[in-house]
Amino acid sequence: MTEPTHEEAHTGALGSRLNWLRAAVLGANDGIVSTAGIVVGVAGATGDRSALLTAGLAGLLAGSMSMAAGEYVSVSTQRDSELAALALEKRELRDQPDAELEELTGLLEERGLSRAVARDAAEQLTARDPLQAHARVELGINPDELANPWHAAWASFLAFTAGALLPLLAIVLPPADWRLTVTVVCVLGALVLTGWTSARLGAAAPRRAVLRNVAGGALAMGVTYGAGSLLGAAGV
Repeated sequence: MTEPTHEEAHTGALGSRLNWLRAAVLGANDGIVSTAGIVVGVAGATGDRSALLTAGLAGLLAGSMSMAAGEYVSVSTQRDSELAALALEKRELRDQPDAELEELTGLLEERGLSRAVARDAAEQLTARDPLQAHARVELGINPDELANPWHAAWASFLAFTAGALLPLLAIVLPPADWRLTVTVVCVLGALVLTGWTSARLGAAAPRRAVLRNVAGGALAMGVTYGAGSLLGAAGV
C-alpha cells in the first residue's frame, strides 16, 4: 500500500493555499487591466512621458490602496462574524451541553454515519475539544485559522501593485513610437499568463479563461484609447 502524499493528507491546507494563489492572480490581473486602461487612454490623448507616468502611478496607487482597503473591510467583517458565531457556540456548550451533544450527533448522522457511530464520534469529539468539534462540523470554521484582514489587505495591495507595474513600465520606458505597441503586447501576454494560471489553479480548461481575459483587456484598452484620442483631438 502506498503512503498518502502530503497534498492528500492535508487537503484543507492545500485548498487554503490555492485560494490565496487564485486571489493573488486575480489581484494582479486587476492591476494589469485597470492600469493599462489608464495609461493607454492617456496615450491616446498625449505622448508626453510625464503625463503618462503621472497617470499610471496615480492609477497604481489608487487601485492598490482601494483593493487593500476593500479587502481589509471585507475580511474584517468575515472575521467578526466568525468570532461572534464561536462566542455563541461557546455559550451554548456551557449552558446546554446535552443539547449540543445531540445536535452534533445529528449533524454527523446527516453526513452518512449511523446513529450509533455518530453518537460515539460526537462523544469522542466533545471529550477532546467541544468548541473545535462544533466549529468545524456545525459552523465550518477552523478556530485556529480565522481570516486575517491584514494578511488579505497586504496580499491584495502587493498583487495589484505587481500587476500594475507592467503596463506602467511598458508605457514609459520604450521610445515614443513604440510605447503603445509594446504596452499592448506586454499586457495581452500577461493576461494570457494570468488567465491560464487562474484556470489551472481552479482545475478548469484554460482556453476559455484565457480568451475571456484577453478579450476583456483588449476591450478595456480599446475603449480608453478611443476616448483619449477623441479628447486629445478636441484639445481637452
